[in-house]
Amino acid sequence: MPAVKPSVFEAPALADYALMDSGEGEKLERFGPVVLRRPDPQALWRRRRGEDLWSAADLTFVRESDRGGRWEARRGAPKEARGEQPQWQVSHGGAQLVIRPTPFKHVGLFPEQAANWAAVERLGAELDGGAPRLLNLFGYSGAASVLAAKAGWEVTHVDASKASITWAVDNAEASGLGRGGMRVVCEDALRFARREARRGSTYDAILMDPPHYGRGPKGEVWRLEEHLAELVELAGQLANPAALVILSTYAVGYSPLAFVNLFGGLDGGSVQAGELAIPEATDGSEQRQATRWLPAGFCARWARGCAHDRDSARST
Repeated sequence: MPAVKPSVFEAPALADYALMDSGEGEKLERFGPVVLRRPDPQALWRRRRGEDLWSAADLTFVRESDRGGRWEARRGAPKEARGEQPQWQVSHGGAQLVIRPTPFKHVGLFPEQAANWAAVERLGAELDGGAPRLLNLFGYSGAASVLAAKAGWEVTHVDASKASITWAVDNAEASGLGRGGMRVVCEDALRFARREARRGSTYDAILMDPPHYGRGPKGEVWRLEEHLAELVELAGQLANPAALVILSTYAVGYSPLAFVNLFGGLDGGSVQAGELAIPEATDGSEQRQATRWLPAGFCARWARGCAHDRDSARST
């Protein structure tokens, strides 16, 4: 295996999103017209912006236990941010994506994944022939699936949660795809991948963003430490001769080098591994400061028969 240097997969700019500041265990973000304040354990440093900006957040996440918490809206927050179930939309890549703050501090959109969305878009532009095929396992609210479908991919979106499947369908419909715009499957990801491998199905890109622990709709138990190796092997079987496989994780406690070793067992490909990261916005008073990047999870990309886009990652 060739030498591997850790990489940072930098999230490209999104018009409807900005990381305004971070530090002291929190991050301050703008999603469309709404500013959110929520915990982030990676933000160990001091904040750059003043408390007046932080205290003006439209929605603040208040942790109630290690299982979750609630969102509090400030008086005068945009109407989309108020009420028992706040909801609004942001735009990206021709898609309309629904933001729904959850009791688990997530909002249904992970801006750091924009680096992987861009990698899929570049691959689609390079491939010849008919519509390229994408398999999105653990697809959650479906931003990656919807963006790929809008870009001309034939998409199969898989998630074990009925609520997540509903969210993905909502995003597809809001983006003008309709229910037939992509294949949506509510099933355990590992079970689905096994069946696809038996059928001899293949894909041009495979996305995997597994949790550390989860349950399928039929009671299947997913444990990352027990099942990820098999899933990666199945992804290798499902990958076309010129395919891209992307694995991303958050808060699982494993090194990117562990993912390099996982992909090292697959035939005929090369791997990049490192971290996903979000750039912090600056204002006029901060232009002399270096860009600060918020770590946002680990990522590994395995490519077979297609060159990695070296502009999409920088070595550390």
